Amino acid sequence: MDDVIIIGGSFAGLAAALQLGRARRKVTVLDTGLPRNRFAGHSHGMLGHDHKPPLDILAEARRQLARYPAISLVNARADKVSGGIDDFSVLMGDGESLGARRLILSYGITDQMPDVPGFAESWGTSIVPCPYCDGFEVAGQHWGLVWSGPQSHNQARLFHDWTDRLTVFADGHDIPTDIRADLERRNTPIVDGRITEITRRSGRNPTLKLASGRDVAVDILFAHPRNKPSAGLHESLGLATAATPLGIVLKVDERRETSMPGIYAAGDLTNPMIPSVTTASWQGAMAGIFAQQSMLV
Repeated sequence: MDDVIIIGGSFAGLAAALQLGRARRKVTVLDTGLPRNRFAGHSHGMLGHDHKPPLDILAEARRQLARYPAISLVNARADKVSGGIDDFSVLMGDGESLGARRLILSYGITDQMPDVPGFAESWGTSIVPCPYCDGFEVAGQHWGLVWSGPQSHNQARLFHDWTDRLTVFADGHDIPTDIRADLERRNTPIVDGRITEITRRSGRNPTLKLASGRDVAVDILFAHPRNKPSAGLHESLGLATAATPLGIVLKVDERRETSMPGIYAAGDLTNPMIPSVTTASWQGAMAGIFAQQSMLV
């Protein structure tokens, strides 16, 4: 039996494994090899790894983990979790079962692309979600923001730290009069009407085609589509969740423990509003440390 099984082997899961391996705890990481940021050419804002391709960072992390004999990295999907603290069982896609005293859920989330031609093809290159991840590289350029709800007002205010040229696309949303007035005061134009297609040139530079027939070009487009957990294990376990403007998250306490004793969670699965590899890494590290400490006798 393992001490810990980690379900999801991107930044959060591997950071948890590192802490557990260094504590000489037996740990297995199950991963399907489909990290959320695989569409991005570079990862930014992570100290020591700034501007490196995220898949390269993960590959190097796995090479480093190979020096710890207690860590096993397995390319597999977890289909079912049963049992309880000190006696969890994880059924994998190939029918094999593994047992562990603790679990860490770090299987992340999946972005749900809107049914707009060109959106999915542009995701991660000319359409991005996070100014902290990509804002510096396009600072001072013409940004676009697809309105997704009340939270978009704060994003529009935030973006002015990077650029003075911002256009908001209402995309069918009814933006309140007071918010429209505030955006006008900030010299932020609003383009009404549904987005019907997105085309691009030179990798970025998307052009948004509107139902009215109007075309509007920007240098980079920020959007925040709804997302959902990449797996449904939390549902079958009955773990407590919370609703956010973009989707649900798993509730965790200050030790990263979920509502079920012995199960911890980290990364975008608990914090999709700030999709940062730095955030995922420190949360994963803490989940690993707290899982290890919970097994002390």
